Amino acid sequence: KYHYLANQQQTDGDYGLYRIDISPQGGGPGPHFHRTMSEAFFVLSGTVELYDGNDWVDGNQGDFLYVPPGGIHGFRNVADAPTSLLMLFAPGAPREAYFEGFAQLADLNDEERAEWFIKNDNHFL
Repeated sequence: KYHYLANQQQTDGDYGLYRIDISPQGGGPGPHFHRTMSEAFFVLSGTVELYDGNDWVDGNQGDFLYVPPGGIHGFRNVADAPTSLLMLFAPGAPREAYFEGFAQLADLNDEERAEWFIKNDNHFL
């Protein structure tokens, strides 16, 4: 579940700040990168696996991971408990359309799905 705390409109494009709540064994995106924005994670509660470009490492309450533009990263909840984290994008890309578009992915063919990810600056490895 994604909670919009400060989107690009509210910050004049400086950043976007979101809280993400992931259910137990809720998974998450595998290794990917963004060409035009940095991303940072701050773990609020629970344990989330963070991919730092080399390895999956446990992120626990209070842990922080910064990913520069082009940096390979990912996150996932494989634990039997929920987790919550803050996610910061800078500059403030329009991530709301990306988050809300997940529901339509099943209706797209492979080519349309690939185009949608590129349009949203999400490049999976």
